[in-house]
Order: sequence, then structure tokens, then C-alpha cells
Amino acid sequence: MSSLVAWVLVLAAGALEVGMAFALKASQGGTRLLPSMLALVTALGSIWLLASALRALPLGVAYAVWTGIGAVGVTLVGLLVFAEHLSLARLLFMGLVFAGIVGLKVTH
Repeated sequence: MSSLVAWVLVLAAGALEVGMAFALKASQGGTRLLPSMLALVTALGSIWLLASALRALPLGVAYAVWTGIGAVGVTLVGLLVFAEHLSLARLLFMGLVFAGIVGLKVTH
């Protein structure tokens, strides 16, 4: 597997991680069956894609990028879909996470 394909898998895994968090929110604490099942399927898919990417990528960098995509993506979903509060501090720390992801990728 090429490095480019592996990074695409990490991006897809991160997107599924965001979808999993969205489904968890919609599941209302696991009390709604369909969103709960969707959360489980997207979580498993995310982990499978990450595991596949790890055949060609270093563990630390790939895992950090995956969790960073999840953290920033879930925060953006919260802001855009659930109208969560946006503050300068939240923007600053999301920027730091993003900068860390870029830094890890560039130094890989």
C-alpha cells in the first residue's frame, strides 16, 4: 500500500470518527436503537480503516492525526449542527490541534 493511500484511509477513518460522535449524540445516551447501531458501525469502520493504514504509516503519527481529525471535526459539528458556543479560546485550541496535525504530518 502506498503512503498516499494510507493517508486517505486515515482521513476516511477520521471522518467516520466524526460520524460516530454525531450518532452517539443522536442516540440520546444509547436509548435510540438506530443511532446507537450507526455509532457502533462507524466506530468499527473507523478503527478498521486506521488499522489498515497502519500497515504503511508509523503508529504515533497516524494515531495523532486520526484523533486530531476527530477532535476538530466533532468540535465543528457541535458548533455548526448543535449551535454550541464558539469562543476565541475554542478557536485558538482547535487551531493548535490543527497545527499539531500538520506539524506531525510534515515532519513524518
